[in-house]
Amino acid sequence: MYRDHTCGELNAAHIGKEVKLSGWVQKVRDKGFICWVDLRDRYGITQLIFDADRSDAAIVETAKNLGRESVISISGTVLQRDAANPKMATGEIEILVSKLEVLNPSKTPPFTIEDESDGGDDLRAKYRYLDIRRRPVRNNLIFRHKVSMEVRNYLSKAGFIDVETPYLIKSTPEGARDFVVPSRMNEGQFYALPQSPQTFKQLLMVGGMDRYFQIVKCFRDEDLRADRQPEFTQIDCEMAFVEQEDILSTFEGLTRHLLKEIKGIEIDKFPRMPYEEAMKRYGNDKPDIRFGMEFGELNEVAQHKDFNVFNTAELVVGIAVPGGNAYTRKEIDKLIDWIRRPQVGAKGMVYVRCNDDGSFKSSVDKFYNEEDLQKWAKATGAKAGDLICVLSGDTNSTRAQLSALRMELAEQLGLRNPDEFAPLWVVDFPLLEQDEETGHWHAMHHPFTAPKPEEMDLLESNPGAVHANAYDLVLNGNEIGGGSIRIHDREVQERMFKLLGFTEEEAKAQFGFLMEAFQYGAPPHGGIAFGLDRLVAILGGQESIRDFIAFPKNNAGRDVMIDAPASLNEDQLDELNLRINLQN
Repeated sequence: MYRDHTCGELNAAHIGKEVKLSGWVQKVRDKGFICWVDLRDRYGITQLIFDADRSDAAIVETAKNLGRESVISISGTVLQRDAANPKMATGEIEILVSKLEVLNPSKTPPFTIEDESDGGDDLRAKYRYLDIRRRPVRNNLIFRHKVSMEVRNYLSKAGFIDVETPYLIKSTPEGARDFVVPSRMNEGQFYALPQSPQTFKQLLMVGGMDRYFQIVKCFRDEDLRADRQPEFTQIDCEMAFVEQEDILSTFEGLTRHLLKEIKGIEIDKFPRMPYEEAMKRYGNDKPDIRFGMEFGELNEVAQHKDFNVFNTAELVVGIAVPGGNAYTRKEIDKLIDWIRRPQVGAKGMVYVRCNDDGSFKSSVDKFYNEEDLQKWAKATGAKAGDLICVLSGDTNSTRAQLSALRMELAEQLGLRNPDEFAPLWVVDFPLLEQDEETGHWHAMHHPFTAPKPEEMDLLESNPGAVHANAYDLVLNGNEIGGGSIRIHDREVQERMFKLLGFTEEEAKAQFGFLMEAFQYGAPPHGGIAFGLDRLVAILGGQESIRDFIAFPKNNAGRDVMIDAPASLNEDQLDELNLRINLQN
């Protein structure tokens, strides 16, 4: 037996007891006649003492020469510390060591295994197994486990059945790019890794499972950012014999449960906002409603003068920055430079200072008088002491740019409190979006989303006017879940495929199995999928998901620890019929 206690559980109640501990050497403090060693495991840190007067001389000498991160096992007596450390759970005690065994010595680690490490992101990613030993990362993974278990317990108690679906499936043309896997036994043919278990969970409803869930890996070959990885985890759910209200109610319950059990927070309201309203008020479909700075559209009060920039714009829109009149000209210029970056893409910004005395001073005083600016203030809700920031251009781009500025300002002003949670359902999405260049229609969610029943007749005559029976759950400006009521009728599904440009042959080749299933008594059904990685990060007070994933990829989609992806050798390429002529 390597241990009978962990390094985080001993306290004053154990004084005088003989114990055995094992773990990693965190730190050695050699004072000549006495030596202290901090021993660490997953559960905490315990201080060991090696005393020349009370310990064997050979043991003391071995302790002095222990390297950091060496694995050791000790036996000894629990003593009361002369000076307690209230910051440690084990701070009242220390262990007088009588026996020491070095289980495995360690090389000097490439960075310090401390809460605040001296290792950069790349170095810690290369040695991720060492990074996991650090308490912040370890605690994040334990936190993820806790969230996952609460999800499983809640859904199981609500009658959901955990069912596994296949990882080797068929590639489909909808959505992001697939990761593909060559089939050795079927030359020239490929599996795809699932972007979602969408069709399988629908088939489970046809199969009568009624309520399904799965915490499942999904894969998308797309560009990466802080909250996106090539492989990610979904809480995937589906329910039969439901309407939209049933699903919203069920998963409001799950979200309330998680916030209460994980964060100790009670949430009563889950407001609902139509997609079009979200775009008009906040410029995006996942608004953070914890703070104001709502959009004020200014076309009617700004396009009547000789300022051609506004007169030729499709949309003129502004926000009121609370207390922003305190910004210096240099600080405002920095904001203008920020929105001009390629990532945002604005050409410039007009601003108005709302002075404490009720007067206004703008960057376009040549064109607008005090009365005009008063109307701008009314439209944006600006008060004395605020700063009005105004952008203009085509509607979609301008809203996206101002939304980015709103979020950046909220960060600067400390308005995005990670301990405050504001959920929101965004509903009534457009069913389809049209490619401006080709004129082709694309499903805004996916091709299995049902149209609003009352708008079914518009599918062919006016498809752009049809709303989806779909919904997204937003938390603190992040989409944490999204779903829809599904099409369960073959004829409607065929109409949808035709609208999306599938020929009858293509639809049958890609999704014939699903349409076939619809002919055998498919019940009305719908569902939702939560992004577990993102949900855990938000509940943990962060927006980057990487530290909540045990072995994440970097921004290039690489695992720098195991050096993947990697080339295959020639024998493997031959076996898979994937011989590559490297000279070409």
